[in-house]
Amino acid sequence: MRITADTNLLVRPLVYDDQAQAEAAITAMETAALVAVPLAALCEMTWVLRQGYRLPRSQVAAAIRAFLEMRNTRLDVAAVEAGLAHLDAGGDFADGVIAHTGAILGGDVFVTFDRRAERLLREAGHPTRLVQTPPQP
Repeated sequence: MRITADTNLLVRPLVYDDQAQAEAAITAMETAALVAVPLAALCEMTWVLRQGYRLPRSQVAAAIRAFLEMRNTRLDVAAVEAGLAHLDAGGDFADGVIAHTGAILGGDVFVTFDRRAERLLREAGHPTRLVQTPPQP
């Protein structure tokens, strides 16, 4: 069977907070001929692990790298590597993925209100622009 992994399928074996679900997720992924891992699921997984479970960036990055190394997974490797580079630099995985995929789709400049994302992406060589809001009266 060729499956598409939802976020919860990716998270359960990593946090093992429900033994039955964790084991079922592992079996589903190990026995699948192909596990398609959408970028949205990885972005959600990263958010859940960082915000919900308070895991450090290094552990989240290791989990993502483990998915890259699985024999039967299919991912957008270039986008995942861009997300990992941003995560490793202290940013959010999703911001790296967004900057990468935006450039692929024809965007010239990553535009954001997020100062940290703008700085980290600029330092990594991406064209960026920080949007300033006018002062509130």
